[in-house]
Amino acid sequence: MRNPLAQKVVEIKPSGIRKFFDIVSEMEDAISLGVGEPDFDTPWNVRDEGIYALEKGKTFYTSNSGLKELKEEISLYLNRRFHLQYQYQEEVFITVGGSEAIDLALRAMLEPGDEVLIPQPSYVAYEPCTVLAGGTPVFINLQEKNQFRLTKQELLDKVTDKTKILILPFPNNPTGAIMTRQDLEAIAEVVREKDLYVISDEIYAELSYGEEDHVSIASLPGMKERTILINGFSKAYAMTGWRLGYACGPKLIIEQMLKIHQYAIMCAPTNSQYAAVEALKNCDSDVERMREVYNGRRRYLMHRFKEMGLDCFEPFGAFYVFPSIKKFGMTSEEFANRLLQEQKVAVVPGTAFGECGEGFVRISYAYSLENLKTALERVEQFLLHIKPTE
Repeated sequence: MRNPLAQKVVEIKPSGIRKFFDIVSEMEDAISLGVGEPDFDTPWNVRDEGIYALEKGKTFYTSNSGLKELKEEISLYLNRRFHLQYQYQEEVFITVGGSEAIDLALRAMLEPGDEVLIPQPSYVAYEPCTVLAGGTPVFINLQEKNQFRLTKQELLDKVTDKTKILILPFPNNPTGAIMTRQDLEAIAEVVREKDLYVISDEIYAELSYGEEDHVSIASLPGMKERTILINGFSKAYAMTGWRLGYACGPKLIIEQMLKIHQYAIMCAPTNSQYAAVEALKNCDSDVERMREVYNGRRRYLMHRFKEMGLDCFEPFGAFYVFPSIKKFGMTSEEFANRLLQEQKVAVVPGTAFGECGEGFVRISYAYSLENLKTALERVEQFLLHIKPTE
């Protein structure tokens, strides 16, 4: 029989995150710190609006680009929070989660052989989506000494005449790293000089804990026309299962992304869109409350790591920490496997997010403080039984 499978799909590795999640789901008394999903319920008024939409029979297709009311609210929100101005009719459209928006942007923009710069460690979908779109992924290995920020020189070192797109994943999953305005200005200078485009994944934009509010590279001079901004409702509004994201950018690119969306998806879930309108209008206080809780957990983890001698740079974004386990003489995979088997705590090996993640593990603090305390006690016991090699 003829091989029914596409080789480029066969060669894509399964997600390293899901592997440990599947194991822990079948292990009694195990605690998972591996999944990047808020432990909060979707705010009640948002759920109520979704229910109301169903009760009123609002179950039909929306426009391919999404509800007019939702696109208007997104435009208002981005202007209010991040000083970004987008025309909702032509520069905003609604997707099935932020991941679809990333996929569409790459498919709409890449010709075979075009290079996509992907800073790593980073979200697991960027590389396979680039490959599936016919592009060539080129990795930029971020450094702990730079707090896992992308530097101007690191970017310049990887740009070639084939480079077309830079993916900018900040605040970052898995490191929790952020980029300041000053950091972004240096990157924007290279992007303009080298005539590149940016896919800026800002799904964690509301979860930033530094002294400076989140800054979008699209807000910098000359960058809006070069940037596809990706965001959504999963992280900030605890709406993962509602599957709703959005993309904003130049009309020229958005039109082509929407064309693919029309044929592959049709439209995002209707009741989710009505719920999201409510989230944007009336949930600023809920977002702030969740952010404060996450920040408390973040500070707690940093304190406990210091107590137990686990090295970790201080992250100021998302809900992840990325401690170094290099001094224990184990690979990230070995460390995560032993911790799971010996103490029933699941973390994700840093290599799930790129080869340069070797020597690190990702720990999510999107879990209750009670669970985090119990898990960290087990981690401390584990560290007491393994000796640093340094």
